Amino acid sequence: MKLLFVSFFSVLTIFSSFAQDVAAVIKEAERLEAAPDEMSAFKKYKEALKLQPTNMKALCKSSELCSRIGQRQTVAKTRDEYYKAAKIYAETALKVDSTSSDANTSMAIALGRATLTKSGKEKVAAAKDLKKYVDAAIKANPNNFLAWHVLGRWHYEISNLSALEKTAVKVFYGGFPASSLKESIKAFEKVKVMTPGFILNYIELAKAYNRNNEVAKAKVVLNALMILPNYTEDDPSIKEAAKKYLKEWD
Repeated sequence: MKLLFVSFFSVLTIFSSFAQDVAAVIKEAERLEAAPDEMSAFKKYKEALKLQPTNMKALCKSSELCSRIGQRQTVAKTRDEYYKAAKIYAETALKVDSTSSDANTSMAIALGRATLTKSGKEKVAAAKDLKKYVDAAIKANPNNFLAWHVLGRWHYEISNLSALEKTAVKVFYGGFPASSLKESIKAFEKVKVMTPGFILNYIELAKAYNRNNEVAKAKVVLNALMILPNYTEDDPSIKEAAKKYLKEWD
């Protein structure tokens, strides 16, 4: 009996130490992401996954970071490899927990990065899947600001489909759920309240206002964006884009 107790205690000690190791690696990954040093953060999350392949935090953040890092690549092949990895991490997270808000958001982001800015049948097919994932993410967690942002992007892109793309939607997929620029603006405004420092959301909101012929509101949003502190590696380039829009929309 004493031997059994000692063995059980040893297992608990090893498990506790293992859990602490994973937690420490993830904490360091979070620090690096906040630095911001997204590539180093991604490597740390991958270390966490070597220790615990089903860790949801590491899977979802790896997917999200691959989507962000991929967008900054200038070589198409490298960019597409990151987007592919983002989708694989998200798929793995969904296998661990298909109801997870973060996992569904990661998949929606991965699909959005890879296809929403493209045209034709590929965009149409992915956009329908994207809506399914983003709806599941918001249902699981109505306060998931990233999911609301992706929903805003979905409405923005789908409401701007070309006549040919709209025909393809009807022919191949029987139509889409209702989308509108108004709903895009509504989603982006909701995110602005939920997470006031999310710079990417500001520029997307400004673009939506501009396309809705509300240029004055668009410029107010861009000016607000310019005074926010940078949090991600993308934020400096977003501010440069905002400066160009302010000149163009004068």
